Amino acid sequence: MDIDAKLRPWLIAKILFERTDGEHFLTTAQLMRILEKEFNMPTHRTTIGADIEMLKGLGMDIRMTKSTQNRYYFGKRYFEDAEMKLLIDSLASCKFIPAFQSKKLIAKIGALAGCHASDKLVRNVSVERRIKGTNKKVLGIVDAVNEAINAKKQIAFQYFQYNEKKQRKPRRDGALYRLSPYRLVWNGDYYYVIGWYEESGELRSFRVDRMVAAPEILETDAIPPEKGFDLDRHLNTMYHMFSSERQHVHLICDNSVMDAIVDRFGEKVDTFLRGDGTFEADVEVAVNSVLFSWIVGFSGKVKVAAPDEVVKEYREFVRKAWEAVE
Repeated sequence: MDIDAKLRPWLIAKILFERTDGEHFLTTAQLMRILEKEFNMPTHRTTIGADIEMLKGLGMDIRMTKSTQNRYYFGKRYFEDAEMKLLIDSLASCKFIPAFQSKKLIAKIGALAGCHASDKLVRNVSVERRIKGTNKKVLGIVDAVNEAINAKKQIAFQYFQYNEKKQRKPRRDGALYRLSPYRLVWNGDYYYVIGWYEESGELRSFRVDRMVAAPEILETDAIPPEKGFDLDRHLNTMYHMFSSERQHVHLICDNSVMDAIVDRFGEKVDTFLRGDGTFEADVEVAVNSVLFSWIVGFSGKVKVAAPDEVVKEYREFVRKAWEAVE
């Protein structure tokens, strides 16, 4: 068998995958013309049909519409259009991926739908005024962290912050952070790695786009979580990955904010209707300024009722916020 005979079926599959769909077809004559003009591969009409039957036998969903000339097109693909739009919208709006990388990934996903559908999918996405990350190494960082989690190894990395001139400066004068990574979490438009930070003896979160480069995967085994520790439960009590002491907090809420309470704490949150247009909610949560900022955003429709020390902390937070107004 000559080389053309070996390559031809796969070229036909490539052509149909990239250039056809349920609304766009290629006839036998058109396939022959493409093979000859673009790939310098003359072929016969009957050979096209035989090659396509072979491809169908391998499981490719190549369909035919009978006409004066048989018309072929690629049928079912890896993703449905609605699924691809969801993936593309997620990439376009994801803040931690730089804009140029979003565009490259969107183009690759769009190519899976064929040239006709990919144009439509990409054209329908809008990312205007969307603030995007600028760390070009973020995909490699995520990949390295994930590899370390799977291998149950510690990682070492530099972490940066912006100074008053908007310049990136490594924290702690460039000293390495060592972490036993447990989980990658996408929260509030950013990717975080959650793990045990031995230096301070606590569970910490770090934004992966604030790592200077891909972390080094160390030979040292990661320190495992304590037996019985529920990481998912821990994450559900954090606000924007800010971790602090967890406490049971009693809230009094206007009935109109039930959606927000369920969104934040889940459907199993303990609530009790008071009958005066409000309800009580008992939550276990990390108490910090991020929690208080979230409560303030409800403009008085959520009140902190107990415990007393949290009430005092919240009052002090509101007082300082009020004093900050000029």
